[in-house]
Amino acid sequence: MRYAFFPGCTLESAAEELMISTMKVAEALGIELIELKGWTCCGASHIQDVDNFLATSINARNIALGEKLGVSKILTVCNTCTLMLRTAKLKLDKNEKLRNKVNDSLKGTGMQYKGNVEITHLLWALIEDYGLDRLKKKVKRPLTGLKVANFYGCHIIMPPKIMGFENHMNPQSMEMVAEVLGAENVEFDQRLGCCGFHAVFPAEKEVMNMTGINCLSPKAAGADCIVTPCPLCQMQLDAYQPDAQKSFRENITMPILHLPQLIGLALGFSPEELAIQRHVVDAIPMLKNSLVLS
Repeated sequence: MRYAFFPGCTLESAAEELMISTMKVAEALGIELIELKGWTCCGASHIQDVDNFLATSINARNIALGEKLGVSKILTVCNTCTLMLRTAKLKLDKNEKLRNKVNDSLKGTGMQYKGNVEITHLLWALIEDYGLDRLKKKVKRPLTGLKVANFYGCHIIMPPKIMGFENHMNPQSMEMVAEVLGAENVEFDQRLGCCGFHAVFPAEKEVMNMTGINCLSPKAAGADCIVTPCPLCQMQLDAYQPDAQKSFRENITMPILHLPQLIGLALGFSPEELAIQRHVVDAIPMLKNSLVLS
């Protein structure tokens, strides 16, 4: 299995642990990830608010980079990157006039958008392409005893006309993956909540409150940790958890894992190999208490 890989900015900065764990997991599963050479920021849903054409052009170029590799899909591990790339593709595929205008703007780069690759997320690829039965056979350390709360994040399910992998009102993909890894899924109120990452600067107080609620909800339901397919959600819930704690009398201390880290643990990698030690909230005690590291 080969994919063009669009890492996105976060993996090369604040979420290096996600890059490390993604590459470890991909290699162990026999998935070849070919990083796009010269990729640029997807715009993270902000550039389009200032210049919609620029946002579309940037991602047309990113997609064109994948098309040159001769693969059928571009894979990401970021909800927002997936959304931005799929948004651009949908616009370009439906609007010939826009596509021609964008391609005219790309002439100086030597790139042209053709529309012959799809955009997928690792979570979707594991289910749709790799197969859960195949993934289950790769498990070396079943995560028996680990109670996980799956926090999807807005951009992997919304808007459904652009994302559309599953029922956005009741997604099950994260639970399906966790189950084959041997973990126990925990139901909690904030499963489909917003992490607040994109509003942290204009509405910091409100977002810190959201962060606390998002972490306390699964804790009250008995979860050992939160697992998310989005680095921005992980950053918000992990890095800002100490700040959110100041507004709550109850102790939060809820470890937040990236999806590839959860998979990596089941594949037999150590927390250090998956760079879990980089997290703000220490996940090691939780993993030991849940017998994952016994």
